[in-house]
Amino acid sequence: QVQLVESGGGLVQAGGSLRLSCAASGRTFSSYAMGWFRQAPGKERELVGVASWSGYVTRFADSVRGRFTISRDTAKNTFYLQMNALKFEDTAVYYCAVGDSVAAVLTTSVRYWGQGTQVTVSS
Repeated sequence: QVQLVESGGGLVQAGGSLRLSCAASGRTFSSYAMGWFRQAPGKERELVGVASWSGYVTRFADSVRGRFTISRDTAKNTFYLQMNALKFEDTAVYYCAVGDSVAAVLTTSVRYWGQGTQVTVSS
């Protein structure tokens, strides 16, 4: 049974930073794509960013490009979403996801989802 467990959400002031973690258990990921999505109240879930396991291929939403990055720690079977220069409009529940490829995650064809973690940015 594969599980993705997220952590690192919380309350932060606008302009601040947070790092979300997504720890995988049940298997070791070595070739999948790592994605992050978010859902704000009253809005649909949207892609924040996705990266290939190698890190060579990345795609980010226009709204976060240049502020958010994705990285991983193979030894910990964990990947991260580093969020800098946070804005009020970044407030949402954030979900990590693993898919077969960057292209798959871009179309929300995801194999595994995390449970979600709340990020609240105060203005």
